[in-house]
Amino acid sequence: MPSKSSARLATLTVAAVCAASTITLTSPAHAESVRIHDIQGDTRTSPYAGQQVTDVAGIVTGIRTYGSSRGFWIQDPTPDADPATSEGVFVHTGSTPQGVAVGDAVTVSGTVSEYVPGGTSSGNQALTEITRATFTVVSSGNPVPAPIRIDARSVPAAYTPAGDTAANGSVNALPLRPDRYALDFYESLEGMNVQVSDTRVVGATDPYTELWVSVKPGENRNHRGGTVYGSYDDRNTGRLQIQSLGRASDFPDANVGDTLAGTTAGPLDFNQFGGYTLVASELGTLKSGNLRRESTRAQRSGELAVATYNVENLDPSDDTFAAHAEAIVGNLKSPDIVSLEEIQDDNGATDDGTVAADRTVAELIGAIEAAGGPRYDWRGIDPVDKADGGEPGGNIRQVFLFNPERVSFTDRAGGDATTATGVTKVRGKAALTVSPGRVAPKAAAFENSRKPLAGEFVFRGRTVVVVANHFASKGGDQALTSQYQPPSRSSETQRHLQAKEVHDFTAKILATQKNADVVVLGDINDFEFSTTTKILEGRGTLWSAIKTLPRSERYSYVYQGNSQVLDQILISPSIRRGGTFTYDSVHLNTEFHDQISDHDPQILRFRP
Repeated sequence: MPSKSSARLATLTVAAVCAASTITLTSPAHAESVRIHDIQGDTRTSPYAGQQVTDVAGIVTGIRTYGSSRGFWIQDPTPDADPATSEGVFVHTGSTPQGVAVGDAVTVSGTVSEYVPGGTSSGNQALTEITRATFTVVSSGNPVPAPIRIDARSVPAAYTPAGDTAANGSVNALPLRPDRYALDFYESLEGMNVQVSDTRVVGATDPYTELWVSVKPGENRNHRGGTVYGSYDDRNTGRLQIQSLGRASDFPDANVGDTLAGTTAGPLDFNQFGGYTLVASELGTLKSGNLRRESTRAQRSGELAVATYNVENLDPSDDTFAAHAEAIVGNLKSPDIVSLEEIQDDNGATDDGTVAADRTVAELIGAIEAAGGPRYDWRGIDPVDKADGGEPGGNIRQVFLFNPERVSFTDRAGGDATTATGVTKVRGKAALTVSPGRVAPKAAAFENSRKPLAGEFVFRGRTVVVVANHFASKGGDQALTSQYQPPSRSSETQRHLQAKEVHDFTAKILATQKNADVVVLGDINDFEFSTTTKILEGRGTLWSAIKTLPRSERYSYVYQGNSQVLDQILISPSIRRGGTFTYDSVHLNTEFHDQISDHDPQILRFRP
């Protein structure tokens, strides 16, 4: 029934030029008056892709006026009987839509396109859109189709079917089975008005005003409210990204363990950074879970405390030095040795050939002392300019801090950016040829990546060799929501080579001195169950000590709502057999919206 606003019948032409990748299928040139569910079809790509469609009818359910993907969603209020076919679709206008409002009944004519967020090389699924559209507002003030409820009962436990081997593992052409697979369920709702209720936050609000919730309260939950990622086969199907159609200032600052109470509703989108996303026109009310930052206990007099902490591109221009100092002193209780990852050079991202990081480290040491901590000493090796990856111009590297009142450093001259440290025997004990020194800096494994930093420390007369690492990132891996299943993890190739180099170096130490105390630690950029970790461990050479923690507590990073391990401390057999070590993943950053780093530090205490 036309509303009282039907008098403002209008026809608006919108030139929509998609700057992103599209999939174009060979098909007839034109299709008359199809319904939205016909366009969406029962697979991930539209049978009408590349075709012109005419007078596609629907009710406007949401309008996006920001970003590069501007336009509006429409939904057919009269669905078909097939649960695999979505009743919603996005109309891409390119610029802010004019003359259209939520609740308008419209007819749309245009070209059906399959937009791939991030480009086809990303492996992402495609989002069905109508582009280069003209639309007619038929009436206004119509009720918006009631949102489909997404909850623990509706989302299947299985994540996705295996990809079609004839299509290089793509699931695009496979018929959707929304009753069996979670990704098929979400895809069957693409573009439709959906809702979640009283959902737990499992990924804190980030700078892009988005957060992650879980619609499955018991799915791999830990005691802090997160959802733990513990294997490649269990991807936590209840996770869903939440964005907002409203003002960024209205978006809640949520931590893991908080709740979005009440109803959060809006169109279900698919984007490059997170896959299926509820773009909320209605946001629930944030209810605090009162999550607190953790602190570990102080080491005892006979214990050596060794920590690893990724300080996220720290340089003198940052305002986080005092906060990092408080984390090291207050939360980590001033470890005897701290491996710092992502220390940048003295002018940060400025690309002018500077490689020294003396100012960066000195400022942190001063802040630690001001926070009541010890006056740390430090060791590090400046990299070759632009040779170690990371932020261009930043020249990130690992650095050792150590408390000289409890630990001494054994200096052996000769270490530089390209000279490899080796293993020798001194008075019957394993020793490094240079200390500090880099492990295999010329190896292909470390090309355009951080080189491991090795150093000899002495605690109570016992030598401990520490190797600090920052392995290659996961950049380039296909997302869990990829159209290719299982998704490719191409970045593993370099980490496997890096793990082999570090393992072999450690094995030389243990071959020289069987009972040597060796600690290999840092941002490994891979899980405790990964092949990378298995290569590092070898056959009894090392062991990842985070595995002493209950599975629900094994995480140092939260990514897309999955609490997971990236930072690790591995130990040699002498430390493990001693049975006197304790391990703690100190959760003070990654679960919080106001984090000072995206990593949580790890700490090991043992009696050498």
